Amino acid sequence: MPTPEYIQDLRRDIGHKELLLPAVTAVVLRRVGEDAAPLADPEVLLVRRADNGDWSATSGILEPGESPATAAVREVAEETGVSARPVRVASVADHGLVVYPNGDRCRFTDICFEMEYVSGAPRVADDESTQVGWFSTSELPEPLTRQHRQSIAAALDAGAPTAFDP
Repeated sequence: MPTPEYIQDLRRDIGHKELLLPAVTAVVLRRVGEDAAPLADPEVLLVRRADNGDWSATSGILEPGESPATAAVREVAEETGVSARPVRVASVADHGLVVYPNGDRCRFTDICFEMEYVSGAPRVADDESTQVGWFSTSELPEPLTRQHRQSIAAALDAGAPTAFDP
């Protein structure tokens, strides 16, 4: 999904000034194979972004009134066609100021979820990505940002308490 309409409305009023926005990252993990046997290395669902070519976990902005867990499920379905369920909050972080090519400035408070794969074959389901696929967590593709590597690591630490930015 492109920039939500409510943010476009805000931008008409405030221009390129910095916005603080709630966001989610959904790290969808597959820990068992199709034969129901545990995988030696869990697999993570990644998308290749259309805007910059980077690989990333599924992420997006919350809609007004939407809970973070609901947003994570929605973003995964919208971007990959996969159904996943939230397991836990893996991390909460501010990854710094983002300045877009058009001059818009945003800072995202990111809630990262460890997500469990439920069903569906991964596919490019919107115009935000050019590729979607499963990757062994021991062989992640490049380019993959530090932010998404940290999110994947936090999600892989099953059962650990939520990690917070210092």
